[in-house]
Amino acid sequence: MVSVHSEAQGNRKSSTHAKHTVLLKGGSMESRLHVKSSQMKNPSQCKLTRVTLLSPLGKIQAAGCGNGVHYIQLQEDAVPAERNEMASFACVVCEGQEGMTAQLQLCTEWLQAYFCNPRTIEKLPLPALHHPIFQEVHCRIKRSGIWSLGPEGNLHAPTFTSRVLQTLLRDVKFGETVSYKHLAEMAGNSKAVRAVGGAMRRNPIPLLVPCHRVISCNGEIGNYMGGKGNHLKQWLLTHEKL
Repeated sequence: MVSVHSEAQGNRKSSTHAKHTVLLKGGSMESRLHVKSSQMKNPSQCKLTRVTLLSPLGKIQAAGCGNGVHYIQLQEDAVPAERNEMASFACVVCEGQEGMTAQLQLCTEWLQAYFCNPRTIEKLPLPALHHPIFQEVHCRIKRSGIWSLGPEGNLHAPTFTSRVLQTLLRDVKFGETVSYKHLAEMAGNSKAVRAVGGAMRRNPIPLLVPCHRVISCNGEIGNYMGGKGNHLKQWLLTHEKL
């Protein structure tokens, strides 16, 4: 079902959910609409499979469905393993091996490579992401006409939060860091520095979507996991530099 929330004051003539079309009448001004595509299964209705890994950062839990990964959860009070150039780390599944979905298996393999053989992760396939934050889209609709909202059209665009997270995943590689300001520019809105910080706080899939690589312009690492995981962020940044 398409859910549409409009700031426009024009009258909405009709909404055809099956065809993903919306008719708006009024002036020529565009209004920004928030749309959830009915082509995507509602993530809140997904049956999740969970897996727990024992890593250098303590226990890491990942959860996902057949459509993709929903979240990765780090252990806030973990004491990271000592890190040096000669250290070798293990990252093993300790719970949830049976019944693991294909997408969760990809996620598990990526996490294991990240800690144990990090230089290979750029060559590994990434799992699909199916947390609701990645399903949200914006759409621009002219009040004076009907534009298709279907998946074949080009009207869908991710919300800024989704766009920031996807930009971070795609463009900020292992061993790199980016400032909040630069990431805002990369995501298309140089003034939205605070919104980038909000996107980092909302990131449901840390490590895979590397919010630990986002730092302040002055080089400070900023707050990770609400400040409770700053020691984990420092460990991750050091891990990626060695």
